[in-house]
Amino acid sequence: MGTFVVNTEQEQKQMLAAAGKSSFDALFATVPDSVKIDHLNLPEGMSELETAARMEGMAAQNTVYRQIFRGAGAYHHYIPAVVKRVTGKEEFLTAYTPYQAEISQGVLQSIFEYQTMICELTGLDCANASVYDGATAAAEAVKMCVEKKRTKILVAQTAQPETVSVIRTYAFGKDDPVQMIAEKDGVLDPEALKAALAEDSACLFVQQPNYYGNLEDMDAIAAMVKEAGAKLVMGCNPVSLGLLKTPGAYGADIACGEGQPLGLPLGFGGPYLGFMACTEKMMRKLPGRIIGETKDHDGNKAYVLTLQAREQHIRREKAGSNICSNEALCALTAAVYLSAMGPEGLKEVAKQCSSKAHYLQKVLAEAGLQARDAKPFFHEFVTVSETPSSKILEALREKGILGGLPLNEKEILWCATELNTRQAMDEVAEIVKEVRA
Repeated sequence: MGTFVVNTEQEQKQMLAAAGKSSFDALFATVPDSVKIDHLNLPEGMSELETAARMEGMAAQNTVYRQIFRGAGAYHHYIPAVVKRVTGKEEFLTAYTPYQAEISQGVLQSIFEYQTMICELTGLDCANASVYDGATAAAEAVKMCVEKKRTKILVAQTAQPETVSVIRTYAFGKDDPVQMIAEKDGVLDPEALKAALAEDSACLFVQQPNYYGNLEDMDAIAAMVKEAGAKLVMGCNPVSLGLLKTPGAYGADIACGEGQPLGLPLGFGGPYLGFMACTEKMMRKLPGRIIGETKDHDGNKAYVLTLQAREQHIRREKAGSNICSNEALCALTAAVYLSAMGPEGLKEVAKQCSSKAHYLQKVLAEAGLQARDAKPFFHEFVTVSETPSSKILEALREKGILGGLPLNEKEILWCATELNTRQAMDEVAEIVKEVRA
């Protein structure tokens, strides 16, 4: 905000006069004195040098791990320097919703490019300008599928627990029933799905890869869902789409997921990014905004807000969602990341994630942590051991390594990305071996 200049005292007086008020006290006269703050008891200000020292002291209290082997929805990936360089530009960093298309062409184009890349990534026809996070995207996606005679939402037990929780919250507000479909050997049980699918089934939400990192048999799942006349909603890790078959190729109606792996750093709660894409048939049910490309009256290329299926822009009873923000800065980050990496770069990241995870599983098995599921996986997997998970993870923590996510005292969900070195994975295996000795 380097060029931001606050209004002057003279300008403030002019605004008060225009409002018919003599002072700020008169402007807020209707507010009870009991809730007003008379004055702020603030300490004396510090110099730049003192402030920097204080902030550095606070930051020193954080634990910074030299290696991270935990995923479960938020992943430690390399972010090219150009990503922050572009997204840190003031005109993007301080931009708000592009209501006035004539002065928002840059922001509108960035969103349009993001939507295009998400369509290419998922193999589907249309993408929106993003939503809050992956869990919100999943909840909005299943809500798109609910119809008058089809209200039951089927959710795979192998989906991320936090995502399931948000889906349940959304469904509760509309009295839509949610039925969990059991897992078997770390993947969705096809027999349980077959038994659950009925005439009132609106959709199935399933993640690929699933919460445990395993790859679901999506061809068989898609065939069953389609035969029952329900919609297929696929939750995806966007990096995995550099290698795996796209949701569009499986015949999915909607693809959604957490966009954090696309250039967004790990953070305590975000900000993250929910991406959504769907078939053309379902386009008008997409929440939030859709940016379109057109021509102005002079024939020049122009970008506009094309569809906005939310209650702020259309009649409330017709709105598909009341979601507000389009997370434009996060969407821009994803677009810059995908542009910088390119198709081959994203494919290489996916390859390294997968190969390193398989190597990590191998050395952990040699150290005594056996894989729980004998299923193909992408870059996450679960190990099982009689040695308490807390003991293993504490030993790693003491060495500056954040180990996998403990599912319980016997099982740990591990993750590897392109940032994990072979030396670090060997070190993890050695520490595990020492703990179990």
